[in-house]
Amino acid sequence: MSIPSNLPLRNDLAGEEPYGAPQLDVPVCLNVNENPYAPSEAVIDTILERVRAVAPTLNRYPDREHVELRKALAAYLRKESQVELEPEQIWAANGSNEIMLQVFQAFGGPGRTALGFAPTYSMYPEYARDTFTAWTTVPRNADFTLDVDAAVKAILEKRPSIVLITSPNNPTGTPATMEQIEALLAACEKAGVDGAPEGTHPLLVVDEAYIEFRRPGKPSATTLIADHPNLAVSRTMSKAFAYAGARVGYIAANTGVIDSLRIVRMPYHLSAVTQAVALAALDHTDEQLAQVGHLRDTRDALVDWFRQQTYKGKPIQVADTDSNFVFFGVFDDREWIFNELLNRGVLIRDVGPEGWLRVCMGTDEEMEAFKSAFLEVIRLAEQR
Repeated sequence: MSIPSNLPLRNDLAGEEPYGAPQLDVPVCLNVNENPYAPSEAVIDTILERVRAVAPTLNRYPDREHVELRKALAAYLRKESQVELEPEQIWAANGSNEIMLQVFQAFGGPGRTALGFAPTYSMYPEYARDTFTAWTTVPRNADFTLDVDAAVKAILEKRPSIVLITSPNNPTGTPATMEQIEALLAACEKAGVDGAPEGTHPLLVVDEAYIEFRRPGKPSATTLIADHPNLAVSRTMSKAFAYAGARVGYIAANTGVIDSLRIVRMPYHLSAVTQAVALAALDHTDEQLAQVGHLRDTRDALVDWFRQQTYKGKPIQVADTDSNFVFFGVFDDREWIFNELLNRGVLIRDVGPEGWLRVCMGTDEEMEAFKSAFLEVIRLAEQR
């Protein structure tokens, strides 16, 4: 990347690099937490039908309130999370990344602070940077669970406008319990907000990008929305829904939160084609989520397998995960492990605390290729 010095780039962006995991043409790509199974033929047929239906109208702007899509998302949440929400309590955008940016635009800004729990999703500080919001974190426990006491103390002392918790967490996969989320809500409903009028309280955002991979029986934070006006729950269709290329994310909250996001959204931010493609997937939720159970089983089997392996005489550590990826370590040279796997055609992710790596679930054939390559690399590491 080359930016000439005579361009008036913002001072705080000098030296920054664009965000993004490596996009490499390799046989086994397990680095960006995608669903490895393509949409079914039935879904593809419906995509074509819905896009064909809107194609003659592409000379006109789309429905900027995407009402039909919000109704379909409300129906999906009713089925998936057993929560009753009105379409006015849901908002969609181009991926959960745009949702989160809108949250920071609406509730962050100069003089405001956003609070997260490290290690966490590496885009959060970039949303903060882009909206001139201060970013601060509270360390998680050694096993990557939430340190509730430290979290509550930080909310009360730092008075953030936004509190962000990812559940299951990225990059670790660690779930937050409902009791932990309720403890954060109680703190947010008590705390003030620096840079805001008296009586204002922080917004708690629960990022549920990977929630469909949770263990059966665990509730979603969406079930708390009715009783908590300062709660918002972000989701995506990129992961379990096998729709990463469609770029559709959404957020559920009370109407006051949604109306705040409507203030900062760009006009007609969701194209007619994007809305049609999203509706096609929601016409076939069972097909789109058909592989979730298998990916859960694959994840749990990989965790068990890792815990039977050693690295330089020590057991490999694995974080408990409710996601479609596994966080494992600890390696004294994770970059060497990463590169040796890449040399064998397997791309994973070196992210999070030093010494840890992350691998997402692929097809059965991809997982066997990963395990075979990993064992070979570990044997080489023993000889270094």
